[in-house]
Amino acid sequence: MLSVAVAAGAQTGTTGTAATPAQTGTTAPKAAAPAPAQKATTPAPLHLNDLGQMSRPDPFPPVNPKYFTAATPTVDTVNSFLKSLWGYDSNRIWRVEAIQKTQAPGVSKVIVFVSDKTANAKVQSSAFFVTPDGTHAIAGDGVIPFGANPFAEIRKTLETRADGAARGAAGKDFLMVEFADLQCPHCKEAQGTMDQLMKDFPNARFVFQSFPLTQLHPFAFKAAAYGYCVEKQKNGAFFTYAAAVFDKQEALTAETGDATLKDAVTKAGLDPAAIDACAATQATKDEVNNSIKLAEEIGVNETPMLAVNGHLLPIGNTKLSYETLKKIVEYQAQMDGVNPGTPTASVAK
Repeated sequence: MLSVAVAAGAQTGTTGTAATPAQTGTTAPKAAAPAPAQKATTPAPLHLNDLGQMSRPDPFPPVNPKYFTAATPTVDTVNSFLKSLWGYDSNRIWRVEAIQKTQAPGVSKVIVFVSDKTANAKVQSSAFFVTPDGTHAIAGDGVIPFGANPFAEIRKTLETRADGAARGAAGKDFLMVEFADLQCPHCKEAQGTMDQLMKDFPNARFVFQSFPLTQLHPFAFKAAAYGYCVEKQKNGAFFTYAAAVFDKQEALTAETGDATLKDAVTKAGLDPAAIDACAATQATKDEVNNSIKLAEEIGVNETPMLAVNGHLLPIGNTKLSYETLKKIVEYQAQMDGVNPGTPTASVAK
């Protein structure tokens, strides 16, 4: 998905792109090597990140109006969209070079040239498509929200429907929702990241939203059901339970899985028999299914995935360095006008 490509580019030091580089069917000019310094001919709104007086000459070709054949989206909307994704990286620069009609009615193709402020940095050409209603961008095999404020709808949805165990701040102005599977190895690894985020952003509310990948992990659904029941029985007990499940994750097998879950319940200070009975009810199963449905509706397609005020970010399998993740979270807080709080020395239990 688009945000994954952006994050990966920043992490590795290469230029991140909004989509797969346009290789075929592109009618806009190809990315060229940096040109000698010259008087700018491009209107200011088309070049969002200012190069500054002491940086490299403008590396992008001037915009040609003939490559703007679609009425929507506007250049301003595209720039706002890209700023939402890339604004955390002050070194990144780009220019919208084309917004074109396509053979598909109402579908527009957007071409962007991307580089950075480093001397002699390469210019990359990237393309994505915008749906007729202007609400989504399509890049490669990924679909993500599009618009001047692309994460607003997901943020609103999660404020209303994210019902997993929560810790941190009581308010939802700064909401981090972790979609995870208790039988997922990468989710286990990501718990250190979540603990560090709690230290660095004490004003945030953290929610663990179950997204059991049942086709891959046979005990994930039952573990999630137990988790809902544990939290109902005792506020905050879920996180003790979840830590115990993660610690013995390799024991979630046909032979020892049930005992492993019950042992985790005991460590949380609750009665395993009562939790097992609760987890078997249709009401609890419906809660887990509703959590799965929520994840699928907002576009979560892997675990672990973190939604920062609606901005979906992968946090497993080293796809996103913590340094980059922290920058994105800080930037999202800034964009949304929320105070992330002063980092704490330890996480309150």
